[in-house]
Amino acid sequence: MMTALHQRKEAMPVLYVARSVKLSKWAADVGLGKHVYKVGCVEDAPAEMVKSADWAGESDWTLVKKQEVEEALTEEEVIERLGRKEKMVDPNLYPRIKGLQGLFKVKQANVENHILVSRALSGGPTPDLKVKPADFATYLINNARK
Repeated sequence: MMTALHQRKEAMPVLYVARSVKLSKWAADVGLGKHVYKVGCVEDAPAEMVKSADWAGESDWTLVKKQEVEEALTEEEVIERLGRKEKMVDPNLYPRIKGLQGLFKVKQANVENHILVSRALSGGPTPDLKVKPADFATYLINNARK
């Protein structure tokens, strides 16, 4: 007979990428570019957390993508790994985002290159690209897992 402890599935960490349209407009106005995303890692239910988030004084945050990971990751490890590839916005330089960790500005060219190389290696076609927020999220999650 299995106990409730054995039946319960262990919660795996979930990597998530969130975006705020209002914060993206602000970022473009201050010279950061319009492609800014919040990346983090939680135990479960990132959708509810993102929906209720009030990061940088904005309440329009939406979950772009999430992915469960097998390895035990903390948010600090995710930020460190992703920081090797992309530039994290320093929360001490901008009063509006003071204390907000995990906000990354991403160059569109990096995402396009990632897609082109992935498709070329898989033997798929390489048509003209129109990069969407989901493509940015996939790129960020892939690099956070490395």
